[in-house]
Amino acid sequence: MLRPRTSQRQPNLSSDAQIAQEALTFTDLGLSPKVLSAVTDAGYTEPTPIQAGAIPHALLGKDILGIAQTGTGKTASFVLPMLTRLEKGRARARMPRTLILEPTRELAAQVEENFIRYGKNHKLNIALLIGGVSFDEQDKKLERGADVLIATPGRLLDHRERGKLLLNGVEILVIDEADRMLDMGFIPDIERICEMIPFTRQTLFFSATMPPEITKLTEKFLHAPVRVEVSKAASAATNIVQRLVKSGSKPWDKRETLRNLIRAEDAELKNAIIFCNRKIEVSELFRSLLKYDFDAGALHGDMDQRARMQMLANFRDGKLRYLVASDVAARGLDIPDVSHVFNYDVPIHAEDYVHRIGRTGRAGRSGKSFTIATKSDTKYIDAIERLIGNKIEWHDGDLSTVVASEGGEDDAPRRGRGAPRRAGRKDDDRKDRGERKPRERHARQSEAATPDAAREEQPVAVETAVADAGERRARKEAIRSDNSERQASPERKASPDRNRNEQRAPERGDTRPQRDGNRPARHRQEDNDATVGFGDDMPAFMRIVAKV
Repeated sequence: MLRPRTSQRQPNLSSDAQIAQEALTFTDLGLSPKVLSAVTDAGYTEPTPIQAGAIPHALLGKDILGIAQTGTGKTASFVLPMLTRLEKGRARARMPRTLILEPTRELAAQVEENFIRYGKNHKLNIALLIGGVSFDEQDKKLERGADVLIATPGRLLDHRERGKLLLNGVEILVIDEADRMLDMGFIPDIERICEMIPFTRQTLFFSATMPPEITKLTEKFLHAPVRVEVSKAASAATNIVQRLVKSGSKPWDKRETLRNLIRAEDAELKNAIIFCNRKIEVSELFRSLLKYDFDAGALHGDMDQRARMQMLANFRDGKLRYLVASDVAARGLDIPDVSHVFNYDVPIHAEDYVHRIGRTGRAGRSGKSFTIATKSDTKYIDAIERLIGNKIEWHDGDLSTVVASEGGEDDAPRRGRGAPRRAGRKDDDRKDRGERKPRERHARQSEAATPDAAREEQPVAVETAVADAGERRARKEAIRSDNSERQASPERKASPDRNRNEQRAPERGDTRPQRDGNRPARHRQEDNDATVGFGDDMPAFMRIVAKV
């Protein structure tokens, strides 16, 4: 982002810096005539502080560590010198000349737009490697040779592992929004990518904050860098009015608080970005605003890439007044004229607060930021105030004036702020009440009709169960003692088979054959000459055989 002719100067600069800033123009920075022509056509003449400090050193090929708050024009501070240096030479197939790493798809697409805008006088091949787009289309751009390769770390490594990309020819490496890379877990990927790039490259490193992990990364991959810091790290612009707004902890309380804020600011509100911590809260708040006739759209990481870009374009073009978004829209998106930012949730990481409110008050304009806070957000608010070094004023009284809702749940810790109710719970409760009500009424009527009988049956049932248990226990003990006596008897020791048959006969109803010698007992016929199975119809010849 560049500074337009009609914009105001940064109010947080010292007087000496303001004098130097008044004397500088883009023609004084050493840019090529083609780049200067494109910048002039875009309506810019004066560079921002980060641009004035970084562009001359970048043109000399030095490594740069740029630290500046969001909305100060960091993108143009590396795009313009890169365009000047790329005027000489051509890219080879699958071997890009420059590489720009971005944490999100939106930021990568926005950098591509900047290269197209300021590189209109150049014939450069620009390749964009982001998720949500076909690999085949991206492979075709790499095959033609890319002068400028803009990518997210994950998709870049995917192409590299498929053998479609070589990084041996990279001359300039840009790592943008490094602190956001850290938050999203991309630092290991960046370390792998840096090891694939020639050691003699030029590295331009930009970040709004400098946590210890980022400092270690710069010490590892930057060589004698020029530090360009135009504002305090993690500081908020002074032209943004910041306020805290108290609210109950229930989701419906916060939604009502937000609607009241929007209505109260309606006279000054041109458009607004509403930030939520979680994607599910983005969807729920978006549906709630539509229900109350607010012209709103939604933007989060689970949306299709085409839908995300279309939603962002509609908001930028003024077709949507409110954009409910996750932190995917908090970093580096160039929407120059956002009047308000509402933090529906207090960000868990204090650095995210600086980036969120930085969506308003850009290029010297004024802006407003409102953060809805509950009692459970106190520690996050304290962390934000420590980071920015200032106390944030309360809009209508602090949290001590919040009336606790029934059950005292405002003070109780929760798993997550603004956690939605389980889907279908209300309908299920109604259904359960509708099904169980007749049964419960019938049970209550029966109990009311015979209360004494019900009280008497309960002890009787208990006594019966105890008696049955005692009887079963006694029967088991009798069987155990009987078996012990039989095992100890001398007859059993002398003829165990006979005793076993005698034991089985009364218990099993003589269902098994009882043997006397080698002849089954049921086949012995001492007094009856009938053959089993025929009865009185037995043939004569068989009677003779049977008698013999």
